[in-house]
Amino acid sequence: MTLPLYSVADARAIDRFAIERLAIPGYVLMTRAATAALARLRGRWPHARRIGVLCGPGNNGGDGYRLALLAQAAGLAVEAIALADPAGVDASRARSDWLAAGGVVRPWEEGLPEVDLWVDALFGIGLARGLSGAAAAVVDALHATDRPVLALDVPSGVDADTGAVPGPAVRASATVEFIVGKRGLATGPALDHVGEHWLESLDLPAAAIDSAAPHALALSHADLPGMFGSDLACQSPTSTRSSSAVDACIHLPSRSRDSHKHRFGRVLCVGGDTGMAGAIALCAQAALRTGAGVVSVATRAGHVGPLLALQPELMVRAIEDGADFMSMAKAADLIAIGPGLGRGEWGRALWRAALASDRPLVIDADGLTLLAEHRHAVGDAVLTPHPGEAARLLACEPAAIQRDRFTAAAAIAEHYRATVVLKGAGSVVATPGARPRLIAAGNPGMAVAGMGDVLAGVIAALRGQGLAAFAAASAGALLHACAGDAAGRDGQRGLLPSDLLPWLRRLVNPIARSVP
Repeated sequence: MTLPLYSVADARAIDRFAIERLAIPGYVLMTRAATAALARLRGRWPHARRIGVLCGPGNNGGDGYRLALLAQAAGLAVEAIALADPAGVDASRARSDWLAAGGVVRPWEEGLPEVDLWVDALFGIGLARGLSGAAAAVVDALHATDRPVLALDVPSGVDADTGAVPGPAVRASATVEFIVGKRGLATGPALDHVGEHWLESLDLPAAAIDSAAPHALALSHADLPGMFGSDLACQSPTSTRSSSAVDACIHLPSRSRDSHKHRFGRVLCVGGDTGMAGAIALCAQAALRTGAGVVSVATRAGHVGPLLALQPELMVRAIEDGADFMSMAKAADLIAIGPGLGRGEWGRALWRAALASDRPLVIDADGLTLLAEHRHAVGDAVLTPHPGEAARLLACEPAAIQRDRFTAAAAIAEHYRATVVLKGAGSVVATPGARPRLIAAGNPGMAVAGMGDVLAGVIAALRGQGLAAFAAASAGALLHACAGDAAGRDGQRGLLPSDLLPWLRRLVNPIARSVP
């Protein structure tokens, strides 16, 4: 199901609403959080008997003290280690209750005792800076223990708003979030620290959660049925509140019995300079497998024969200049340009002609680099940059993109007045004036040359079948990621872009199939 994601400010506002407007004491919420976390801990690690809890000075540390007390009452041996004294009323009360129950609090003194499992309750959602000093030393010691770690709400050292990891940070085996999903934990470097993920609502009434609008919607495998009319047996992240894919305005209608090819999009794929035929071939094949009615390719003369031999259903034509290209553009409903395009005069001529064609565009790879040289609005287009290309589009360093992927995607969308898919772990889909979407699917095996060419073809095919730019980009990015997960079941190393092609066809059709 579609999972709403919230900013840190909104998560705090929901807490305040629950405490001030609904009269739910903060200590009650702390106890609920500890109870839910302990249940997850015992379900995931049933044989753990010795628990270590690392407690920080804030309410996250308070959650840790409450968990320590509950775990001890359940018969577990508990070691509580404090980084600093509690700074808030509820956290102080939690520590006092732990001590009153016979618990012991050890100060941090270089080195950790031997336990079966650690609970990270050092820092919560409010920390946006890198860990240093004693906090960094605790994290280093934690990693040296080689024991599983359960993080409460957010792995300490991870920015819950942006997904950045500005310094040392806990690499959790699992993270249990409380009340709402935090947008930063679903994208970028954060994904290497979250581990297995659960969300616990703490039984908050709908009025509390509805007091703040989500910043983004995370689309998962389970959203495919609503998009493409299938009844796939899919797994989705745990969520007590969700929005359907239809609510997110993504739906590809079923085909009528009297259908014909021109109803499903005439896609023109442009690229494949000398020696780069593979890129445009993958783009065109993906468009076919995603359901485009007619797929044409404008490429170098030397690639015509090999492309037709590879995929005879393609309509391939040798194009040597922009003027020759225009006749193909006029016959197309939309253009996917960039895979293997190159940056020489041939590619630049076709790029200029594509811009002048007044057709909707899907722009990838070299097309994005050429766009970055001029930095002008492109209108009804979908841009599909990886972080390096995104940095060129914004004239900044790639590290700046990864520090805040939501802001970067929004900035590209606003500057170019287009829809953007910022690729990477937790791809972000943004368009001016709309809530962004995040793709909660995909795997590291997809980090291979040519995978983006497939994505461009998928999005182009969905646009050709009637989806608007933002809907096509969202559905296409999710479909592409799910196909990668399905193909990756045989192993992520060695996963090839072409391995996704048969899965694209299966997942875009209303056939009952299971995906990871």
